[in-house]
Amino acid sequence: MTERGGYPSPPTPLPTAGEGRRPRPTGPRIRRLAVWLTGAVAACLFVLPILWAFSASLRSTGQPWARNPEWIPSPLAWENYPAVFDTIDAERYALNSLFVVALAAPLTILFASFAGFAISQLPRIWRTRLVVLSVCTLMVPVTAIWLPRFIVYKEAGLIDRRAVLIVPSLMGTSPLYVLLFVWAFSRIPRDHFDAARLDGAGAFRLWKEIGMPLARPAIVATAVLSSVHYWNQFIEPLLYIRTHEKYVASQGLRMLYQLDSTNWPLIMAGAILMIAPIMLLFLTMQRVFLQDRRGQGVLGSS
Repeated sequence: MTERGGYPSPPTPLPTAGEGRRPRPTGPRIRRLAVWLTGAVAACLFVLPILWAFSASLRSTGQPWARNPEWIPSPLAWENYPAVFDTIDAERYALNSLFVVALAAPLTILFASFAGFAISQLPRIWRTRLVVLSVCTLMVPVTAIWLPRFIVYKEAGLIDRRAVLIVPSLMGTSPLYVLLFVWAFSRIPRDHFDAARLDGAGAFRLWKEIGMPLARPAIVATAVLSSVHYWNQFIEPLLYIRTHEKYVASQGLRMLYQLDSTNWPLIMAGAILMIAPIMLLFLTMQRVFLQDRRGQGVLGSS
């Protein structure tokens, strides 16, 4: 190109590296860094007590406690863990707890999903009323139902039976799990259910083929929370179980403390053995949680 006087115009300079690029906003970076730092602090608050208990379980029995935290004891007393099984019948108690969890957790998912699906299909006004009622039942103190529940179980002949620890799962264990399924089923577009009804699908088929496959996050959350609940329960076995052979893991840990309340390395070893299955369950389900989080957009866009 030439200018008006006939002289050629100088060439347009090319943009150098860095020119023409808009600087990235620092706001999202700061927010992302704040989220990571908050998560790291929260993780430390939860992990440090477990690490301290594990460190304390490796101390030699009879040693005085150090004034400062001793994360790596010297020498390492790994023999405290076999000593737990020598002191109490830990294998039997753990198997009893696993038996309860293996039955109660699936039953909780089944009946809580039944109730949640039924509530989610009701008209809006009745659905709101039942959700409010479920929230109100969550505010009832657990101690208020111990005596009525004991009387009912005694009249039913369930005292000192393993089944007495599984019976609450037939009612969904807790309104919390019902609310989780209500939330999950309510997020599914109504068109999916209406189209299936036009094809002649009944309530059970809607629950099985549409509701449950799309409520996977609620299923996983209920499985983890109910498993933790039934594995850690202490008051219920203490009230209803009287035979030593039917004790669960929490009662075994209490027995370990009663036998020698000053042997803290042995007690900490028993505590680590008790929380190990729960940590293994969480680490196993963590991948499922992450996969469901990535797939939330599919459900939200449908």
